[in-house]
Amino acid sequence: MRFEERVHKFEYKLNDTDDQIIDYIREHHEEVMHQSIQSIASYSFTVPNTITRLSKKLGYDGFSHMKNSLKVELESPYEVPDGDSYALIQKTFEILDKDRMLDAVRLLVESKQVLLFGVGDSSDLCEMMARNLRVIGKSSSHHIHRHELLHSLAQSNHQNVLFLISLSGETPLVLEAAQKAKEQGIPIISLTHFTKNQLQSMATINLYCYAPKKTKNGYNITARTPVLVVLETLSQYFWNHY
Repeated sequence: MRFEERVHKFEYKLNDTDDQIIDYIREHHEEVMHQSIQSIASYSFTVPNTITRLSKKLGYDGFSHMKNSLKVELESPYEVPDGDSYALIQKTFEILDKDRMLDAVRLLVESKQVLLFGVGDSSDLCEMMARNLRVIGKSSSHHIHRHELLHSLAQSNHQNVLFLISLSGETPLVLEAAQKAKEQGIPIISLTHFTKNQLQSMATINLYCYAPKKTKNGYNITARTPVLVVLETLSQYFWNHY
């Protein structure tokens, strides 16, 4: 996994000092290859131990591992996985975060009811997840119609959870639901493609799959298998920890 992907995956763990170091690495990628940890700490106005901790937050073994990985990135151009199902699934497993999964499970377990919503193909995936939650008695409801969801949200509070699926993270109806949930103080779990988007900025917990948009002859043929990978993994964690 490349540096920027690690930053996106673990951004919920990062603080302002970490962001400062990351900005320095971005701006001086090539120079970092030849600098010591003490030098980088000095230029980024921090101390070596903070850089070591940041390396581990990003999933590296330590500073040397991060530095060597950055060198490899410079020497090998990044190839974006195409529509090959295996490549997308493999990439999805790379970005799965056990800690985030467990945070989502705790939120689901502690909730009084789970409301699920998605548009188009994502709606069917919401129905599957609602069924998985009901397997062991968790009250869950999958809403198809906008007005029904908004009504349910209006009657809800922080004891409920809203689970939203939108690969783009920019679906207007989904964003409307997220905004309503925030106004009601309802926690949100989002599942989107691994990219910056509006929905992830509104959610309490962000889950990601790797499913970039793909079209053919005007039809949306974006792979849904990566979404299933995340939902099945989350369901397994939920069943095991309920």
